[in-house]
Amino acid sequence: AMKPTPLLLLAMAALPGLAQTILSPEVGADRRITFRFRAPNAKEVFLAREGAARLPMQKDEKGVWSVTTGVLEPDIYGYSFAVDGVNLIDPLNPVMKPNLLNTTSAVHVPGPASLPWEVNDVPRGTVHRHFYKSAIAGDHRDYFVYTPPGYDPKAKKLYPVLCLLHGFSDDASGWTAVGRAHVILDNLIAQGKAKPMVVVMPLGYGTMEIVSRGAPPLRDPKLRQLSFERFRDALLKEVLPEVGKAYRVSKNRGQRAIAGLSMGGAESLFVGLNALDTFAWVGAFSSGGMGEDLNASFPKLDAKANAQLRLLWIACGKDDRLMDANRKFGEFLKSRGVRYTWIETAGAHTWLVWRRNLAEFAPLLF
Repeated sequence: AMKPTPLLLLAMAALPGLAQTILSPEVGADRRITFRFRAPNAKEVFLAREGAARLPMQKDEKGVWSVTTGVLEPDIYGYSFAVDGVNLIDPLNPVMKPNLLNTTSAVHVPGPASLPWEVNDVPRGTVHRHFYKSAIAGDHRDYFVYTPPGYDPKAKKLYPVLCLLHGFSDDASGWTAVGRAHVILDNLIAQGKAKPMVVVMPLGYGTMEIVSRGAPPLRDPKLRQLSFERFRDALLKEVLPEVGKAYRVSKNRGQRAIAGLSMGGAESLFVGLNALDTFAWVGAFSSGGMGEDLNASFPKLDAKANAQLRLLWIACGKDDRLMDANRKFGEFLKSRGVRYTWIETAGAHTWLVWRRNLAEFAPLLF
């Protein structure tokens, strides 16, 4: 290590901030996290953590606010600081949770290798990013494709395909950047729990207007319907045909699944259940934004679907505000004579639930 020279010591004395570096977040061996935020002039600072109530932070004599959580389950938690009513990311933490409306920081509480999202020493697949101009959405957009370990573009073998959809306000990177879908699949495939599959992760908006800051939100029924229909057309007529040309994927409906979280869960139901000639497997995690008129959204759905559906898997967290809407959708399916698998888990409307949903759903496919 370098010995501090008198000049360096002088500089450090002149810049007291350098000498007292603040560490945040600090994950203890006991799985408690200490968060720190320097804001000498703030009146009040709270920690807002994914899946938990806000915690007030305490200020020390140097103007650094801090709080230590209780013992946390191993996972990846999004968080931000509410500083005098304004939500801010943690400036000391480079790990971000990308989002189109609300970027937050993220912290990993490591756990045993058996957890599906922990990086293990196993063969790794590859995440590819594609850019294209969408004639249907009228913009330039991207999508991600995961190819499993050992994928060979020259081989005769064709792989099954899972279309995996993100939620409202996420971007196309949501399932890899936050959901760790590629890590989960690497682990499940290595353990022989899931079949090697290609995963297509598109941008989930038919119109970007629905996620612009000034626009009416997902609750605007006309805009929501436009977005869902254009998204469906972009997926079926643009993204999947491009993936079909570029990758060794099966065109057989029995080898095609669609699943998603929140808005993406509603889109999976809307697209999948109205296109059973394309998808035999449909999964919906904490679906939101299905609209009031289910008869209009699923005009042809009836008991005939049971012969075509290999799996219709609907999951929701017990503390999720969308639980009622999901139960209502279950009642609608029963009224149409459609069989489905209903899963209730612990948790609210968070990635902590959806990572586990994917780890439970992927092994059931193909």
